[in-house]
Amino acid sequence: MSAVINNPPIDLRPMNACDLVQIIKIDEEVYPFPWNENIFRDCLHVGYCCWVFEEDDEIIAYGVMSIGAANEAHILNIGVKPQAQRRGLGGSMLDYLLELALEHHASTVFLEVRPSNMAALNLYDKRGFNQVGMRHNYYPLKKGREDALILAIELPVLKI
Repeated sequence: MSAVINNPPIDLRPMNACDLVQIIKIDEEVYPFPWNENIFRDCLHVGYCCWVFEEDDEIIAYGVMSIGAANEAHILNIGVKPQAQRRGLGGSMLDYLLELALEHHASTVFLEVRPSNMAALNLYDKRGFNQVGMRHNYYPLKKGREDALILAIELPVLKI
C-alpha cells in the first residue's frame, strides 16, 4: 500500500540571496515588466521584510515589504508561480505581510496596483484596502504607460 500526498506542506521562511534565481523566474512569468536581480538584492541588503513560500524545496511565492517612518509599511511586490496560483497563496502572503507590519508597529500599509490587475484588486478589496490616490503613468506598458492606484489599509481595522 502506498500513500499519495496531494497537498505537501508549504513552508514560509525568510528570503535569501540564494533564492533569487527562482524568484526572478517567477517575477518574469507573472509581470510584464519584472524586477531585476539588483532590485531584489537591494531589498535584502537594506533589510526589507522579504519572505517566500516553499513547497518540495521549490519557491512558489514571495513577498517584499518595507517598513518606513511614521508607522507606515509599503508592500512592494507579491508574486505567485503560475502553476501554484488559485490556491490562496497570494492572499496568505498578503496576510502574513500585514501581520509583520502590525508587529513592526505600522498603523498604515500602502501598495500600488495596476487598475487592470483585477485579481489583485479583488484580493485587496477583500482585505479592506481602500484607494487613497493615484500615480499617473506609473507602470510601463509595451506602448505607453498605465496609472497605478495607491491603496492603503489602517491595521486596527484589518480584515483577515
